[in-house]
Amino acid sequence: MAALAVAGVASAQSSVTLFGVVDAAVSNYSTKSNLYAVDPFAIPLVPGSLKRSQTALSNSGYNSSRIGFRGTEDLGGGLAASFWLEAPISNDDGKTGIASFARRSTVSLSGGFGEVRLGRDYTATFWNDTVFDPFGTNGVGTNMINRVSAGLTKAHGVTSNNAADNDNYVRASNSIGYFLPPNLGGFYGQIQYALHENPKSNELDGSPSKKGRYVGGRFGYANGPLDVAAAYGVDTKDSLTDLTTTGKDRLKTFNLGVSYDFGPVKLFGELSQVKDSFNRNQSLTLMGVPFIYTQGLSDKYTGTLIGATVPVGPGLIRASYSQVKYKPDDALVPFNFYNDGSARASQFAVGYVHNLSKRTALYATLSRISIKNGQNNAGIMGVTTGGSPGYGTIANQLYAPKSATGYDIGIRHAF
Repeated sequence: MAALAVAGVASAQSSVTLFGVVDAAVSNYSTKSNLYAVDPFAIPLVPGSLKRSQTALSNSGYNSSRIGFRGTEDLGGGLAASFWLEAPISNDDGKTGIASFARRSTVSLSGGFGEVRLGRDYTATFWNDTVFDPFGTNGVGTNMINRVSAGLTKAHGVTSNNAADNDNYVRASNSIGYFLPPNLGGFYGQIQYALHENPKSNELDGSPSKKGRYVGGRFGYANGPLDVAAAYGVDTKDSLTDLTTTGKDRLKTFNLGVSYDFGPVKLFGELSQVKDSFNRNQSLTLMGVPFIYTQGLSDKYTGTLIGATVPVGPGLIRASYSQVKYKPDDALVPFNFYNDGSARASQFAVGYVHNLSKRTALYATLSRISIKNGQNNAGIMGVTTGGSPGYGTIANQLYAPKSATGYDIGIRHAF
């Protein structure tokens, strides 16, 4: 009923479009975790590795399944008002329909000055992660930079920080964005600010939290076969409940992406660094007197990606290699036998898309993830190839993720 009401109201405007994607695939995911510390007194003896696997009918293996409404009204004098409401759907089980417009919900005013856009939208820093990925951050081929960055919004690299979930990596709610006009000789860009909307107070314990705030920008140049862009953003994750032990938790992201279409092959590349900067209260005893002081720490996640697409008749071969290296603040790992201060996750993905028409395609993708020193960091430990069954564990034993494999074989129809 809500969808019909929106369509009925929108039909009176100058231009309205109903659009969507229905994507389904048969997918398989498998993981392996290895024992990295052995308890010599453990009875019975535990296995050296644990394996899990899962087969599922999934969605969004090639393009994200969605349904949306967008419209534009010409206001004259070069001005236009637009809206965009886009909802995720889970067509594999039908349980998620137009329950929310969480993918995008914006209203905007555009003209010769550019565009001002209000609402929930992609963040400026996410664009490079998806545009310069041959797999478009969909399905098991999704690049490692995306996988680790998405995990960092949900769990701090140090589990004791307990920073609450914040989804400002892909999209930001309550955002105000400005986009440059398209007539700048190939140059494009945007700046974005998302309000945290937390109340301020003069109460003794009313220190204002800025959790949910996002500030970022992206600028690039696209002309002919070349496209290059750089982006920087700061995502605030702190909350009032953390301030007794930690605070001022920020994810600071910088990335640079480039693609060049040679015709027979299109090459992609990206460099990325995410700094997880936060404060932690430390205790120190001097001459029998305890002192508590605040220490600023910063963990780094450095990512690289190279990829290519090769047109073959009505089809397209896709391939990529991506990697993220973790470097913790040195203060976090002194005298830790199992943590040498590093972790690394790398992934190779290859796939083929066969276009039956402009709107319908068959596709297949295979991906393999390898993890080094996975026990050293929660942000890397959780990376999988998709809707994974997770990594195996045994109570009171130390297992760390080692590898993950997945494939998608599916069909995509757009309308």
